[in-house]
Amino acid sequence: MDEKSKAQLEILGEIAAIFCALDRPFWLRGGWAIDFLLGSVTRPHEDLDLVAFVECRDLLEQKLADAGYERFPISGRQTDFRKNGTDIQVCYVTYTEDGQIILNGLPEWVWRKDALQTETFSLYGISACVLNPRQLLEEKEVYREIGRMPRPKDEESKTVLRGLIGSME
Repeated sequence: MDEKSKAQLEILGEIAAIFCALDRPFWLRGGWAIDFLLGSVTRPHEDLDLVAFVECRDLLEQKLADAGYERFPISGRQTDFRKNGTDIQVCYVTYTEDGQIILNGLPEWVWRKDALQTETFSLYGISACVLNPRQLLEEKEVYREIGRMPRPKDEESKTVLRGLIGSME
């Protein structure tokens, strides 16, 4: 495993401990989510992508600031952080009145009802919940619709996610 991955895992361990101390859940998304599902580091990652409930945003952001994380507010949907050269994106979800999961402030993007899995996965001693692989795949498949161009690694991720989903059925 490369040094950048080790540093990111160290940061993820710190963040997991903060969420645990807050007694609040979080979920991995993106490349690290896939690695936790597979149980191994499959490639270097640019950053850490997390999901949390918007209700814990203020408290979480304060605790991360107290722990030395630099904060970069992006929108009501996301806050970015940085520590020791590691970039972290936290997207905030909420429930609509009829029980649908949406990204805070983006009601057009309705998530799967089973997106927020409760099962934890472990990698190098760090435990985390991971978004449902079907949710991860759907996100990759709608990139063009939400204004993001797919990258070569996204195609690789979609192939891996399809395999994971197939093995779950």
